[in-house]
Amino acid sequence: MPASPRPPAALTGLYVILDPEAAQGRPLLDLLKQAADGGARLFQYRAKTVSALTAYQQAVLLRQAARDCGALFLVNDRCDLALAVDADGVHLGQQDLPLTMARAVMGAGKLIGISTHNEAQVSAATKGGANYLGFGPIFPPNSKRDHEPVVGIDGLRRIRPLTTLPVFAIGGITVESSGRLTDAGADGIAVIGAIAQAADVTATVRSFVASFHSPGRPAL
Repeated sequence: MPASPRPPAALTGLYVILDPEAAQGRPLLDLLKQAADGGARLFQYRAKTVSALTAYQQAVLLRQAARDCGALFLVNDRCDLALAVDADGVHLGQQDLPLTMARAVMGAGKLIGISTHNEAQVSAATKGGANYLGFGPIFPPNSKRDHEPVVGIDGLRRIRPLTTLPVFAIGGITVESSGRLTDAGADGIAVIGAIAQAADVTATVRSFVASFHSPGRPAL
């Protein structure tokens, strides 16, 4: 297995994904600061439709704000943008740069997360040296129409024994469902619309943080 840096303790709990489309005009910088005030310490910038220049300008500001509050900051899909803003890492989908190439580009000191949707992808990402996994969609997501098949909580339980990496459940997750996911083995949850569209971002983040339980992982 390729060597990768030891995952930091921050690869647990709430993972806030900042997406301009999901934010619907709300400034991403404000969302990050309000979420950080609520206790979030892990952020990802995801911009699928903006220009390269706009993405860079937004990412620079978000990266600095995350650094100021002591949070990890990753960029979705793009290794070039992650390196340009000195992000802590990159998060890749199944159609993005292969993990081995991304590691060569990013270097050993950066985090690489992989979106996974089934047992084979979980095993491949684990063997390939990823630092953490996203797994889902657990429930139908509000932020994505062309999503992979819903895996449900039972799907999360099935893949948990296949990896020792931190696993973040994603897809349609609410405060009410987050505790069940950590009980099923998730190290944390990744959320987009639940934060971007919250009436009170700080209070919502605090509710998410308070909902987590220590996951009881099945034996490997």
